[in-house]
Amino acid sequence: MKKLKRSARLVEMTQYLLIRPHTLIPLTTFADRYSSAKSSISEDLAIIKEVFEEEGLGELQTLAGAAGGVQYIPKVAPHNALEFVQQLCRQLEQPERILPGGYLYMSDVLGQPMILNEAGKIFASAFARKDIDVVMTVETKGIPLAYATATYLNLPVVIVRRDSKVTEGSVVSINYVSGSTKRIQTMSLARRALKEQSRVLIIDDFMRVGGTIQGMMDLLQEFKASVEGVGVFVESGEVEEHLVEDYISLAKLSAVDAKSKQIKVVPGTYFNNVTADDLS
Repeated sequence: MKKLKRSARLVEMTQYLLIRPHTLIPLTTFADRYSSAKSSISEDLAIIKEVFEEEGLGELQTLAGAAGGVQYIPKVAPHNALEFVQQLCRQLEQPERILPGGYLYMSDVLGQPMILNEAGKIFASAFARKDIDVVMTVETKGIPLAYATATYLNLPVVIVRRDSKVTEGSVVSINYVSGSTKRIQTMSLARRALKEQSRVLIIDDFMRVGGTIQGMMDLLQEFKASVEGVGVFVESGEVEEHLVEDYISLAKLSAVDAKSKQIKVVPGTYFNNVTADDLS
């Protein structure tokens, strides 16, 4: 690559880091790429690190030593996350979204790349410190959200199916009780899709009681895998007790009145441990 002016190099380095989250990049990679001394690269990274932290864009971690380098850890500042979720809540409170049974129509929201991108980054920020191997979801609506999250964590996605397919080879299937319909349903996962003893992050679009997520947890036991976290886009707040206790939600559907067409959606458990200082 031709030698760039420092201003152009900073822009190119920033872009290089942003599209490679959670990837350790040796300083020699940048030094060779821009035909620059490591000392100059270190100064550039210090500038980028400062901007990332001041603007709440994430962290730039430096590892010293021969095997060291730099890696970008995506983060969302709490006040930015709250602003996004508050806008999401207002969008979900539109009266025409009410469906029979107290559900919300969210397919259009989950089809908007900007919303998925920001939600995925918030989940990645929440679970950045976890040691995770894969992101898991169940088909179908949670798939885009799982991929958005996995992009910022630089991890593969594993999709649990409602029924097995011949093209997936040998599968593990379990029966589980749906938390909302109380019906026995089936989910399956190809044996080749997940290595045994994997560390898994579960992402789901909506949790009413938690039967589907609990089903995925039970399925993971067949692979001797561990659940390192659970992220939910929207949870129902009308349920007295969820089957899943340890989870993070972005928004909570706290009330639905089908007669008056009134919907109340509030920020979820993601903000439970956020202080007033964090939001300022």
